[in-house]
Amino acid sequence: MGEVKKHPPVKLIMGMIACDEVLFQPTESLLSQKFGAIDFQSQIIPFNYTTYYIKEMGSGLLRKFVSFQKLIHVEELPSIKLLTNELEKEFLFPNTNQRKINLDPGYVTAAKLILASTKDNIHRIYLKDGIYAETTLRVEDKSFRPWQWTYPYYRSDEYIQIFNEIRQIYLAQLRAGGLSAH
Repeated sequence: MGEVKKHPPVKLIMGMIACDEVLFQPTESLLSQKFGAIDFQSQIIPFNYTTYYIKEMGSGLLRKFVSFQKLIHVEELPSIKLLTNELEKEFLFPNTNQRKINLDPGYVTAAKLILASTKDNIHRIYLKDGIYAETTLRVEDKSFRPWQWTYPYYRSDEYIQIFNEIRQIYLAQLRAGGLSAH
């Protein structure tokens, strides 16, 4: 029989897609109020890998990632996704239900990047309250690698580099706290 062990805390990340660069700062401020200090910010990246969001949010979309200093428990991901869905409503186009910003929470561990979703698929696991988890990237040879289902943009060298950097911050936090990654 396997021994039940508590999962180590994980590194909360937030992917943001916005129709205007000026939306990132107030969104980060709201996120910091909810999740604490931001300890990593990516550069702003053009989001031109898909047209999926254009009808709702417009063209010329921008992407940014942040991570938070305070580590979380994996069980918190569904409530965080529900909260970010509510935060998106604070940034709607006037008199519509169309978002100006999309928030994608997830977490980094020593071995993987998990993203939360409200959509089911063959590679997603139901958590609770209508929220699913997807293993988007895995670590091999000390770097993140995609799966066959990984979104094209998460496969990019630019994104992989971002998550490798966040992973290094996370591993340093675990070492500083005397915690094991496994």
